[in-house]
Parts: sequence; C-alpha cells; structure tokens
Amino acid sequence: MVKPARLHTRFERARIIGARALQIGMGAPLYANEIELREEFKAELISLYGIEEASVRFVLDPLKIAVYEYDNELIPIDIDPHLD
Repeated sequence: MVKPARLHTRFERARIIGARALQIGMGAPLYANEIELREEFKAELISLYGIEEASVRFVLDPLKIAVYEYDNELIPIDIDPHLD
C-alpha cells in the first residue's frame, strides 16, 4: 500500500480492513509473511495452543490478519477522496 495522501477516516479504515478481511476469508493470498504473523500473535498462539504447538499453528482470524496488514501498510487498497 502506498502511503495515503491523507489519513483515513475511521469509516475508510473500517471499509478497507473489512474488504481485506473478506478477501482473506475467501482464500486470497496474504501480503504478510507467515513468520511475521507468528511473531505478532505469538502470545495469543501460546495461550491458545501451548508453547509446544504455538510454533506450528497459524493465525486463522482474517480480521486480525487484515488489521495487521493495514497497520503495516501492506494492503494495496486506497480510498479515492474525490477532492473538489
């Protein structure tokens, strides 16, 4: 994602994240690396599966992955502001 010309409003942010989460849920490829996702959600994976299985499990929640991709500017989606 190219840095936006201006900050997104909360509504634009929600629309971008929601659209990306839907894409991920439907099987679209991820823009985030699997290793990066494991590191980001390591504490959650350990609490869910234990230390032994946390390294082989994967984050399955498309919304969390979409938020991570948005925060790290990995999503190639932007809003056309229709400036007058």
